[in-house]
Amino acid sequence: MNKVKLGAAGPEVSRYGLGCMAMSGMYGPSDEQESIATIHAAIDAGITLLDTGDFYGMGHNEMLIGRALEGRRDRVQISVKFGAMRGPDGMWIGVDGRPVAVRNFLAYSLKRLKTDHVDVYRLSRLDPNVPIEDTVGAIAEMVKAGYVRYIGLSEVGAATIRRAAAVHPICDLQIEYSLVSRGIEHEILPAVRELGIAVTAYGILSRGLLTGSPISGPHDIRDRMPRFASGNIEQNASLINSLAAFARRRNVTPAQVATAWVASRGSDIIPLIGARTREQLNDSLAPVELSQGDLAELEAMVAAAPVAGTRYDAHQMRMLDSER
Repeated sequence: MNKVKLGAAGPEVSRYGLGCMAMSGMYGPSDEQESIATIHAAIDAGITLLDTGDFYGMGHNEMLIGRALEGRRDRVQISVKFGAMRGPDGMWIGVDGRPVAVRNFLAYSLKRLKTDHVDVYRLSRLDPNVPIEDTVGAIAEMVKAGYVRYIGLSEVGAATIRRAAAVHPICDLQIEYSLVSRGIEHEILPAVRELGIAVTAYGILSRGLLTGSPISGPHDIRDRMPRFASGNIEQNASLINSLAAFARRRNVTPAQVATAWVASRGSDIIPLIGARTREQLNDSLAPVELSQGDLAELEAMVAAAPVAGTRYDAHQMRMLDSER
């Protein structure tokens, strides 16, 4: 697999990363042995960047990765999001970006991951009560101490990015980006490119919307997402069907098309493949080249049937600095 630089200040990483969230019950039950096999298959395929969050499965995801990486830690970079606080029911109840919380969250992540350092560490959402300078400054102290290698950001707007970069070099911004989630193109993408910051793009399949993946049950987080809600999902069926037909005409799959579209936006944009099975991983990694004609047809397709519904529910949308 080709390698790219994770921003001017970051390490060399694989052209695609593996997003591990789905392996910890976020989309319904998952098989732990298959999840570990998928991580191993990703590493064997040349993927070096693994993304997780300390709140995925209340720590389960980090422990899973820790087990999967026994004997393989030196072959990958681990990117960790922290700061999200969740209640016993799994709901988000806030964000903690205080400097003392940075050190506390990191200590637990190192233990669960069975490692002595995290490669990229980032606050999951901006804490409205803590200046980003304070949070990034605290992570910078952990860089000096050797517990963190690089600093990233997550779901923040252009002004916050500039403030953070003034404190310490930022390697990448993690943010949702897909054929139907393109808000970053107006202000955020120009800002990170000006500053030499890469983008690690999650939600590249719009959480399975673009592949027609159904909600698995009440424990599937999409059950609370507007794009899958009654009324919106029926309206979105037109786009889903059009994309499926586009893929069939080229003997590829919708997942391959959606992944290739994100990759086509620039070598500084690293798609995170959210696979939880080897079959899903292999599907998304199959090489697909989109011509200029293909890209134009996809643009027209989205324009003709724009997606209905925001990417998160109203509560979570209010938490996103990137949407302000």
